[in-house]
Amino acid sequence: MFIEAALIGILCYLGALTTPWLLGLTGGWYTLSRPLVSGMLVGIVLGDVQTGIMVGVAVQAVYIAMVTPGGSMPADLNFVAYPAVALGVMSGQGVEVAVAIAATIGIAGTIIFNIMLVFNSYWNHRADLAIEAGDEKGVYLNSAIFPQITNFLMRFIPTFIAVYFGHQYIEGFMASLPELILNTMTILGGILPAVGIAILLKQIIKESSMLIYFLVGFVGIVFLNLNMVGLVMIGALFALLHYNYKPEPQTANSAPAQLADDEDEF
Repeated sequence: MFIEAALIGILCYLGALTTPWLLGLTGGWYTLSRPLVSGMLVGIVLGDVQTGIMVGVAVQAVYIAMVTPGGSMPADLNFVAYPAVALGVMSGQGVEVAVAIAATIGIAGTIIFNIMLVFNSYWNHRADLAIEAGDEKGVYLNSAIFPQITNFLMRFIPTFIAVYFGHQYIEGFMASLPELILNTMTILGGILPAVGIAILLKQIIKESSMLIYFLVGFVGIVFLNLNMVGLVMIGALFALLHYNYKPEPQTANSAPAQLADDEDEF
């Protein structure tokens, strides 16, 4: 488990918000830190790909609409994607409990993220002093090397500890919990993905009538037992119909222009 914990810790670092190695945000934050991707990678590392993907999909639904306005972090998605998903897979208590664990660790991860920002402020101050002293090497070290070392330690160490020691204790700890707590975590874990989808719909739907498309998809999955390929085809059909037959928007200048044409006829 030492190697598995180390690999997951390295993946956690590579997917961090301030890691530049995998095409910056493109390959790191926007790819590796998506729970849908990390679930598969964690499953490969832990030897249970199916459970990893199932947990990753469920966790992704919770955070599908998460935004970070002005640097505000409601939850650290990077810690959700790796130590939280890994603990969820190792808990053996099902997807719903894994989602509840992920939500808890994601909120706690913001504390570590803020501590890292404090360290970065210190390195920025040292870089300013190096600029005043004309120390080019000091500027490079304090603006590129030392912040990345801090970032690596703040990501790798908590992830390694959580996965390595969690492997030894998570199953026994979950088994020792009262049934009431496990049932509560299961219920909350089942609700959280619905909350994530609701937030996403709130952001992308401008008119209430557009909800009918979402409800059609829900009916297709739940009552008609369609798979994702069939549902995508139906969604593509609705998108084509909506695009081709939606009414043209009325512009403010259309009425005066029509009035001017009528006056010209007289």
